Parts: sequence; C-alpha cells; structure tokens
Amino acid sequence: MSVIYEDEYGKDWPFSPEELAGKVIEASLDHENCPYEAQVNVLLTGNEEIHGMNRNFRGIDRPTDVLSFPLLNYETPSDFSRVEEEEADSFDPESGELMLGDIVLSGDKILEQAEAYGHSTKREFAFLVAHSMLHLCGYDHMTEEEAKEMERRQEEILQSLSITR
Repeated sequence: MSVIYEDEYGKDWPFSPEELAGKVIEASLDHENCPYEAQVNVLLTGNEEIHGMNRNFRGIDRPTDVLSFPLLNYETPSDFSRVEEEEADSFDPESGELMLGDIVLSGDKILEQAEAYGHSTKREFAFLVAHSMLHLCGYDHMTEEEAKEMERRQEEILQSLSITR
C-alpha cells in the first residue's frame, strides 16, 4: 500500500498526520476486503484552498471538511470483482497498485469540528480519512439508509484502531 501524502497546511499536530492517514487507509482497505495493494493520495490543506476545490469541482461555494476524488466506478460499493476487467488502467504501471483516488482534508475544519464535537483532532482527522476512504470504495450518503451504512462502517474502522470519541 502506498500513501502519497502532501501537507500544504503546515501546522504541528499532536500526532503524525501522515502516519495516521496510512493506518486509517490500511484499516479501511482491510475492512472493505480490498484484494489489491492500493495507492491513495492525501492532501492536507486549509479552508481557502479546499473552498476553491469545492467550488470548482462540485459547484459548492464554501469550504468543506473533506473532498474525495474516486478513480473507480463500482456497481456496488467495495465490489472489486470487476476491477481488472473494467478498470485495468487503474493500476499504477510502476508499482502495480490499484489507484483508488485522492483525499483532500481541511486542517482548519479538522480543528473547528474537533472542538465543536468535543473530541480530539486525532479522532476528527481519522474520521474524515475513513469517511473519504469509503467514498473511494464506492459508498455515498445521498439517502438516510446510505448515510447510516457509512456511519456504521466508519465507526467499525475507527474502533479497529481504538480511536474512539
């Protein structure tokens, strides 16, 4: 597994964001039974930068906590059975890893939301990475049922890492 991590935010955290992102990504892939070695890009940035991305890519003119840019199309979430047939160009030719996509996190929102929800910045960061990984595996939360399923899976992933509220 490869995590290509970039930090534009430049803040000191009480944990290693790069290391934590790797642990959460690995736990998410294990939870979703991904049969491939995978590659994920993670960018930690600020509200101004994520605001521009949210406006440009989603047409929503405000900052957000996390953006997910999946590279795969799934018939059903976490169904990797057709990846080699239908998504063959989604494998990095150098490493052979399945390229799942990009995660963009707002450091500003991580700080704001951790305080608002009364938990640690480590927990908020891990929660957002797990949430985004589920998007990279084909999950969404457009309906109440989908949202509950994502919430359940996010909590299971965090519990497997002993990251609780």
